[in-house]
Amino acid sequence: MILAIDQGTTGTTCLVFDERAELRGRAHREFRQIFPRPGWVEHDAGEIWEVAQAVAGEALSDARTRPGELAAVAVANQRETVCVWDPADGEPLHNAIVSQDRRTAGRCEELRAAGYEPLVRERTGLVLDPYFSGTKIEWLLNNVAGLRQRAREGRAVFGTIDSWLAFKLTGEHITDASNASRTMLYDIAAGRWAPELLELLDIPARALARVCPSASVLAQTRPEALHGHAVPLAGIAGDQQAALFGQACVEPGMGKNTYGTGSFVLLNTGPVAPEPGPGLLATVAWELGAPAGRAGGTALAERVGTAGRAYALEASIFVTGAAVQWLRDGLQIIESAADTEPLAASLEDNDGVYFVPALTGLGSPYWDPHARGTIVGLTRGSGRAHIARATLEAIAYQTVDAVRAMERSACEPLRELRVDGGATVNGWLMQFQADVLGVPVVLARIAETTALGAAYLAGVGVGLWSVADVRSGWRERARYEPRMAAAERARLLAGWSDAVAGARNLGARGR
Repeated sequence: MILAIDQGTTGTTCLVFDERAELRGRAHREFRQIFPRPGWVEHDAGEIWEVAQAVAGEALSDARTRPGELAAVAVANQRETVCVWDPADGEPLHNAIVSQDRRTAGRCEELRAAGYEPLVRERTGLVLDPYFSGTKIEWLLNNVAGLRQRAREGRAVFGTIDSWLAFKLTGEHITDASNASRTMLYDIAAGRWAPELLELLDIPARALARVCPSASVLAQTRPEALHGHAVPLAGIAGDQQAALFGQACVEPGMGKNTYGTGSFVLLNTGPVAPEPGPGLLATVAWELGAPAGRAGGTALAERVGTAGRAYALEASIFVTGAAVQWLRDGLQIIESAADTEPLAASLEDNDGVYFVPALTGLGSPYWDPHARGTIVGLTRGSGRAHIARATLEAIAYQTVDAVRAMERSACEPLRELRVDGGATVNGWLMQFQADVLGVPVVLARIAETTALGAAYLAGVGVGLWSVADVRSGWRERARYEPRMAAAERARLLAGWSDAVAGARNLGARGR
């Protein structure tokens, strides 16, 4: 069996999969969210470890795992969040600073004004934004008394959440290439920490983790850390990259969308770091090390280069499920998210009503923080069904915008979109997504694709599975084929483009 620790932003889920990748056990707990000031978001790293360790034990018990049955452990994690700890005793030296934390927004503006964004873009594939880890580490070094000296002397180390869990599990200070690529400090083409960026932010290289493959025997767990199990930690990946692998998107041109509060669209672009278009990010999808035991595990490595590395384009869409929550909690025109499906289906057409849910600006591919949420096309005949339908349509339109931008950057047309997340239960939305995207939308049989992807990586790492097994073992639960006429698709998307332009113009006038 393989234990997958899915360490999210609000809680920890642990799943146990057997040798057929069937789910055998699970457990989940939430942990505290800490808000020291407006715009600041922190987690207690010690609490995260305690919760993860406890939930791992509960999942292993739920699976009735016997001694010797556990083959490996895997970690998938919330990305960009930064921890700092003393490597001698493993004690945190400050609360973890979470990805959504905005305390370094001013610093990012300073760096942008000084002309450093092209360097960041070229080396890391990212944009200069406080969302990423680099300026969070700089802030800790500048604001925690004595921390910079400790870091220079090797008495303080930094890491993303995967590094923290790996250290507590094994005692090793490691990360994987997918997580390193989200720090704004990693040269994704060269596969190393970028010296220019470390110098720019004055971050000691010795304080950063050793970057390892996403799938290989990375370290051995300490029995006292994992309820008596001494097994390989063999898989690590950021949550969205893990979901891409969990959806078996192992070939260039394969992509997935995770529908949550926002949405993350990732497109596998193969062995060469892509040039991200405006509003898109380039990231390491995963890196496969030398697999244990089975030659078949090298199949992907042979296709994506000697390092076994695959890259992806990523689009971050800020508001999708959150727009439905706003209908429920803000406008109070629905009682639950499920109400939107029959409301949307009650109309034969959107009657020209569009909702641009730029409630926190627009994400990829526009990356416009000033855009304002707008509803356009209302008449006396418009009702809550029109607004509900426009909200669901907006989720699909934003995905189309992201995919088209990716296709322009990657020159790799999307063949089908594999999907996961809460919105996939809405059959009307999934059909509309297929219609306006023009390719099939496919739901996986196992919904927990993030944890499954981490488990797959660990299985490949220890030779339990080959990448061919991952591809052939993936099963669909439902498939939505496009059935909309091309002219109708073009008409709807043109109306959406006009609505987006209006939302962006409104934001520009308000600046």
